[in-house]
Amino acid sequence: MTVAERRLVVTEEAGLHARPAAAFAQAAARSQAEVTVAREDGHEVPARSVLSLMTLNIRCGDAIVLRARGADAESTLDVLARIADPA
Repeated sequence: MTVAERRLVVTEEAGLHARPAAAFAQAAARSQAEVTVAREDGHEVPARSVLSLMTLNIRCGDAIVLRARGADAESTLDVLARIADPA
């Protein structure tokens, strides 16, 4: 099983709130990989849940860690990174 991890700084102006969180969760749900998002403080949630993502209160400039386990782990992280860091 492929395991991938990526650390990034969120540059999306709205952070991962409302629309960006929904787009993020939908992209994660299309993946075969199990994906989580964690803040630097270690709080980690499933990426497929909009409500869970919003509990992280991720704002523009915050650092996060994406973790994926599964066949398409790397490509899934590529897609999610583009949503969180569109710059």
